[in-house]
Amino acid sequence: MPPISTNKSAMLSDKDYRTLASVRAELRSFAHFTEKMTSAAGLTPQQHQILLALRAADGCALTIGQIAEAMFLKPHSASGMADRLQAMGLVERVRDQQDRRSIRLRLTERSHAILDSLGQAHRDELRRIRPLLISLLSQLE
Repeated sequence: MPPISTNKSAMLSDKDYRTLASVRAELRSFAHFTEKMTSAAGLTPQQHQILLALRAADGCALTIGQIAEAMFLKPHSASGMADRLQAMGLVERVRDQQDRRSIRLRLTERSHAILDSLGQAHRDELRRIRPLLISLLSQLE
């Protein structure tokens, strides 16, 4: 937690608080949008986030440890989520070609199709709210 500033010039104005509240509301609105879209696709937001992390990775494969780190989870929690995604046919476990002891998660064709649909919807929503977010963030001094 950052230290509390007692510097009078660093104090926030009422306008700053209104802006912070508006930014927070827009971010929460986007999170709600994500929850609705992922739920309609049969996923939880965390499952979607894991699929996104895998899709963003070079070669679309990560270890459980890398997923846990990206998601701020304990490895056993990430492993449980990976188990559920594997049972849903969205990821598969594969041996690492460089280190045969290491297991990586890789997206399946089914997960690519889901991500394509969700990705387009999320990109469109972010494009829609981008001007508002830029305007709000530029108001913070």
